Amino acid sequence: MSINARLLIAASLIVAAMPAHAAVSKAVGNALNAAASAAKSRNAAGVAAAIAQARAAASTAEEKQKTAEMAGFAFTAVGQYGQAAAALEQVGAPCGQLGPLYYRAGQLDKAVAIAKGCPGEASQILVAQSMSRQGNHKAAVAAYNKLIASNGAKSVYLENLAGAQFKAGDKAGYLATTTRLIKSDPSPSRWKVLLTEMQGQNMRSEAKLALFHLMMATGTLNRAQDYTEFAKLALIAGQAAVAKAALDKAGGGSDTMSQKLAAAATAGVAKEAGEAVKLSAAPNTAFKGGNAYLGLNEYAKAIAAYDKAIAANGPDADFARVFKGIAAVKGGQKAVAQAAFKAVDEKGGMKDVANLWSLYASTR
Repeated sequence: MSINARLLIAASLIVAAMPAHAAVSKAVGNALNAAASAAKSRNAAGVAAAIAQARAAASTAEEKQKTAEMAGFAFTAVGQYGQAAAALEQVGAPCGQLGPLYYRAGQLDKAVAIAKGCPGEASQILVAQSMSRQGNHKAAVAAYNKLIASNGAKSVYLENLAGAQFKAGDKAGYLATTTRLIKSDPSPSRWKVLLTEMQGQNMRSEAKLALFHLMMATGTLNRAQDYTEFAKLALIAGQAAVAKAALDKAGGGSDTMSQKLAAAATAGVAKEAGEAVKLSAAPNTAFKGGNAYLGLNEYAKAIAAYDKAIAANGPDADFARVFKGIAAVKGGQKAVAQAAFKAVDEKGGMKDVANLWSLYASTR
């Protein structure tokens, strides 16, 4: 159940708990009625004014209690969660009600402090979500692991854990969690959650190109701007046929930039076969030769060219390992692919996407 839903239920319980015959003075009763009416019409200023009147008029313990309860309901109704929480905390509202209110108010330290002392799955969720919102990703990882240990490995918890692990730089943990998710459900929707997380990170252009290839392979590439970016990166890397396929999939565009990009892709495809042969001949250009063959779906020749680039151990060697793996996956050589991905250097900026491709290959 979402935090918003829990707040609405809690607010309704407050109202239900307020008997019509509550022993309050006329001044307090009128102010509370005004607050309820203002809350119903979502009038924040009206709520604030009516609650202030009720507080000023309240003199007995019961009047103060009823005023605080109405403040909790009315301020929640108009989105003033901090004021609602503060009012309810004064009259001993349960932790399961206060934590979500402070969370919605953005008072995350307060929300965590309350939730940590509150039993139940909902409070554990609140702690984990609060840590994530604060950018304390290591603490979020610990919170999600505790949540999973207590309540089971629900998919949404694993997804959030993976996101926290990625942001915390826990690459081993991230890979373990994503592997767990994908092996249980390698559907496009599952891949989309994981790859969208990766897509939002800064990465070198070669890694981004490999990521787009994976998004295409998993059926998670669907935004026009992503197809365009994919095409641009593919063209730069010498994968003209890949660029054209991406643009065709996107349906093209009428703007000048799209037309120029389409023309460049078409021109590149026309000479790609010749470029593949020429570039693959020399070790220092073999990586681009492999890219040309990859675009042409000539996977065996692509792998041979990438091997030449890897053997030369030049600046393109790690890129060649990743794209050799991609070519091997596409060519149905799973063992070759896995070996290539495993050999990618941890520090070269390509290992994260190589691990995801390795995971994809394991599901084929």
